[in-house]
Amino acid sequence: MTSLKKLAGETIWYGLSNIAAKFLNVLLTPIITYILRSDMQRSEYGDFSVLFSCISFINIVYTYGMETAYFRFSARGGDKDKLFQTTFTSLAVSSVLLSALIIYFRNAVCTFTGLDNHPEYINICVAIVAIDTMSAIPFAKLRQEGRPKKYAFTKVAGILVNIFATIYFIYYSPQKVAEFPTSRYSVWYHANTDVGFLLLANLAQSLVTFLLLYKEWNSWRFAFDLPLWRRIFAYSSPMIIIGLGGMVNETIDRIMLRKLVPLSELQAKIEVGNYSADYKIAIFITLFIQAFKMSAEPFFFSRSTEKDAPKTYARVMKWFVITLCIAFLFTALFLDIWKYFIGPQYRNDLGVVPILLAANVALGIYYNLSVWYKITDKMYFGMIVTLVGAAITLFINFRYIPVYGMYACAWATLAAYGSMMVLSYVLGQHYYPVPYFLRKLLAYLSFMLGLFFLEQWVKHFTSNVPLRLASGAVLFFAFIRFIALIEKKELQGLPVIGKYIR
Repeated sequence: MTSLKKLAGETIWYGLSNIAAKFLNVLLTPIITYILRSDMQRSEYGDFSVLFSCISFINIVYTYGMETAYFRFSARGGDKDKLFQTTFTSLAVSSVLLSALIIYFRNAVCTFTGLDNHPEYINICVAIVAIDTMSAIPFAKLRQEGRPKKYAFTKVAGILVNIFATIYFIYYSPQKVAEFPTSRYSVWYHANTDVGFLLLANLAQSLVTFLLLYKEWNSWRFAFDLPLWRRIFAYSSPMIIIGLGGMVNETIDRIMLRKLVPLSELQAKIEVGNYSADYKIAIFITLFIQAFKMSAEPFFFSRSTEKDAPKTYARVMKWFVITLCIAFLFTALFLDIWKYFIGPQYRNDLGVVPILLAANVALGIYYNLSVWYKITDKMYFGMIVTLVGAAITLFINFRYIPVYGMYACAWATLAAYGSMMVLSYVLGQHYYPVPYFLRKLLAYLSFMLGLFFLEQWVKHFTSNVPLRLASGAVLFFAFIRFIALIEKKELQGLPVIGKYIR
């Protein structure tokens, strides 16, 4: 119970920081989607979404699993300073080489992304990824040392800089430029685009974040232990395939949607912008997934040698699934409220949101299940599972985007993550059995879906928003009550809320 409390405490800190950071990031979505309302501006938001999909891909190659490897080798003991110097030096050298290579071939990258007239976008994207890569090990060091407060402050500060810069560029600057049309700033502003300004805001975030981590990397010197690096790379290299496969599942749909949807180039970009905005509404579940990942990875590694580790992992899974179910219902049952987080021009296809929410539930469970191949050093199984998911994503998107558009993207995401979840469970029970509370987990997930479909039935018969929200509230608290009854004994043992459970 003590270990679970420690995990819960760290998850709360990482959760608060990530919820604050993500919530602040979510505020960018209404800011952007309410301001960028014309068809041309919406198409530029589509371009921005495609660029960030590309950033997600190259970020995997830049970091090549070094963050996870840092946790694994820290848990084994040994010289932690040597581990830090070697991993940080490795990322520094590889970042310089990869950045030079991408910039050299930036015209080909521009052609692939459909941004032939803006090679400067590639330069900014490379700078963002390179700086974020150099922040990876300092962030991992904070997590490994159990310092979530510094982690939280750094994350939130970076997001605030992004928000300030975004508002300055796309809201305040047009007014200033109109007032002083001949100023140097006005000339520079007119020479750029909304996409460029959004990228510059993200670059400012990356720079500030890296500088705030100064105490974590200022001890770095160009030191490199080749034998240690070989062991680290042997462990981390499969993470490249795992990460790329994960990014295929997470972001390739926006790239494929733009290329395969049977619309004009402008309308295709708008479709991508709409889908990306709808995806943001599903962010609530990803807050909990990200918070859990931040604290769980070092926790799992540190507990991997304990005799009762599988039982601990099973209890963690139970409460994590309960949290995911609550997050799903909190978003799906109150979609009439959440839709206002995006501008009215972006709300045409909100039906994809529940599908994406369900996909993220499956993804969260998969992340929890994936601990087995990390702590047993069977990373190649993670690679296989991820490639299966990527194959499903590519097949469904390629086959059905021309017919169903963004809905094909949403269903492909759900099918991929669902398959990965099931496959990881089957393999994990064979190589590292964990006594999961399977019947309870299935009961909670089934009840969650049942309540959602009941709410959909209510919505089918009424368009009265207060009535729909009231029914959603009743169903939401019905789930809370259901959990309180089933888990009454364990809830009574928890601090603070335990005294309210009778």
